[in-house]
Amino acid sequence: MAEVKTLDELFLDTLKDVYFAENKIVETLPKMHEAAKSVQLKDAFTKHLAETKVHVERLEQVFEIIGEEPEQKTCDAILGITDEGAEIMEEYEGSPALDAGLLAAAQAVEHYEMSRYGTLRTWALELGLNDAAGLLQTTLDEEQATDLTLTAIATSVVNQKAEG
Repeated sequence: MAEVKTLDELFLDTLKDVYFAENKIVETLPKMHEAAKSVQLKDAFTKHLAETKVHVERLEQVFEIIGEEPEQKTCDAILGITDEGAEIMEEYEGSPALDAGLLAAAQAVEHYEMSRYGTLRTWALELGLNDAAGLLQTTLDEEQATDLTLTAIATSVVNQKAEG
């Protein structure tokens, strides 16, 4: 018979997954910044790198709240998304569509993070972890703001330049 797992175990597993993802993003954003041509996109990547480092710190606070050591669990989803971003950087290098591809890859990351942070926040509330829920909500709000910024950059500058 399979071991019965509970919501608190699922919460911890997902927390480890997101912790891996955020650390991978810290590693990946400088490469995307270097590849980008648009000043606005470069600035957005720089800003989000600083925010992502804070997200890592917040996750470490959540681990502390639940009495666990920060630990990473390989997140196949973020590996796939970042691999796609690397592929875009390689295949579209020097192309007018490069920034549009980088922007799309960045938004895929944001949407994944928004999904995870929303879920973790909801589970934290269910588990009575109100302090953790507040930290997770703050990060979710920042991820949503970044997504809106990226959309604005796409529609005001990058997509038009991608057309050639």
